[in-house]
Amino acid sequence: MKIVSTNIGERRVIDWKGELVTTGSFKFAVDKPIFLDNNNVKGDEISDRESHGGTLQAIYGYSIKHYDFFKPAYPGLDWQFGMFGENLTMNDLDETTIHSGDTFKVGEAILEATVQRNPCYKLGIRFNDMKIVKHFWNTTFCGVYFKVLQTGNVKVGDAFIQIKSCPENPTIAELYSAKRIEKGE
Repeated sequence: MKIVSTNIGERRVIDWKGELVTTGSFKFAVDKPIFLDNNNVKGDEISDRESHGGTLQAIYGYSIKHYDFFKPAYPGLDWQFGMFGENLTMNDLDETTIHSGDTFKVGEAILEATVQRNPCYKLGIRFNDMKIVKHFWNTTFCGVYFKVLQTGNVKVGDAFIQIKSCPENPTIAELYSAKRIEKGE
């Protein structure tokens, strides 16, 4: 597993159907290393601190392979890395094989997989189509939130080297499926 894009976003206020919505979900690739801090990526906007960021959701990773799954359903979009709100776009992140607690060395940082991402309406705003929220729920392509155990810079090309495995814990996909059932999605 390698980083193919590092992404950050600025605070945006969007007029969504007559309501002003503040979001940091419009993330775009940057061509320099990014600093993974204890609660977020330095310089990256997190507008909804109740649902995103913090110790257990400091860094969001998403697979480039999932882009290929969603692209045919949204052909009119200007597809760029960061579309799903991820800080790290990776070449082969697989939620069905990563367990909560699995730990990785990447660049100068050490990250621990924690939980899945549950989609909200801001993903629909980013896609300009609320159907993406249900579409996203109906997959296991949720991405992975990471806790930062050791802060540091990461950059494109850095490999995720697994240094701890926790097969006794549920996979991120299993956590996501349980949440989907709980929500009735």
